[in-house]
Amino acid sequence: MPDLQDLGSRHCTPLKGAGHRLDADQVRQSLAVLPGWEAVGEVDALRKVFRFTDYYRTIAFVNALAWMAHREDHHPDLEVGYNRCVVNYSTHDVGGVSENDLICAARAERLAADAPA
Repeated sequence: MPDLQDLGSRHCTPLKGAGHRLDADQVRQSLAVLPGWEAVGEVDALRKVFRFTDYYRTIAFVNALAWMAHREDHHPDLEVGYNRCVVNYSTHDVGGVSENDLICAARAERLAADAPA
C-alpha cells in the first residue's frame, strides 16, 4: 500500500464501472495511511472532519479543496460549519470508493497540514 506522500503526489484518472471499486480490505488497508479518515457504510465513501480555529480558516481550506477538486476533476461532498468541514469522498461512477478517493483524501491532508494556524 502506498504511503500518504505517494498517494498525495498522484493524479486522478477517469474511472467507470464496478471493476474500479475498492473492496473492504483494500479500503481498510488504505485508511492506515490516511489519519482520521473513516469508511462510511460498508465502504461506500471515505469521511473526515477537519477542524479549524475560526470561520476564515475553515473557508480558506474549503476554497483550496475546491480548487484541488476542480484540477483533479474529482469532487467531494462537503458540510461546512464555523470551525469545521466534513469531507466525504466516493466515486459515483464505480459505486463506492476508488483510488481517486484515496488520492484526493491524501491531497486534502496536505492542504490541511499547510493551512495557517
